[in-house]
Amino acid sequence: MAILNPSAQCPCTSGKTYKACCKPLHDGLLIANSAEQLMCSRYSAFVANNVSYLIATLHPNRREADDEIVLKQTMAKTQWLGLKIIQHKPNGHTATVEFVAFYQDGSETGQLHEKSNFIYESDQWFYRDGEILTAIKLSRNELCFCGSGKKVKKCHTRLV
Repeated sequence: MAILNPSAQCPCTSGKTYKACCKPLHDGLLIANSAEQLMCSRYSAFVANNVSYLIATLHPNRREADDEIVLKQTMAKTQWLGLKIIQHKPNGHTATVEFVAFYQDGSETGQLHEKSNFIYESDQWFYRDGEILTAIKLSRNELCFCGSGKKVKKCHTRLV
């Protein structure tokens, strides 16, 4: 598991430190109070290579025997660069979160645009499944998703 600096900015782009944001969820001290918070903490878990958290927050009916192996293989070759939440739609004990996660996979920079489905059971939120959507178009003049403070056109130009 990668060690994230507790005083560094949280990978989920909340603007908070990792210690004040996703770390208490990853450490099991808190549980997510919304599907959006769970989605953000799962993204941070991918950045931190925290396989156990990802499996624990996956709905038990969706778990497979090889989840740990598949996650570790994905994490070994993928560097996550940034997260953009598009929409959060709570609906009682279910919710959807549409997001884009930007990544580097070898020499390829890309994005995972997904509409994720969550369910609230046994007093906690679980990721159930997701629908992969087409890539979003980024504006050259918006701030880059990686948190550099630069505009996309001066940072990650391959995704514009």
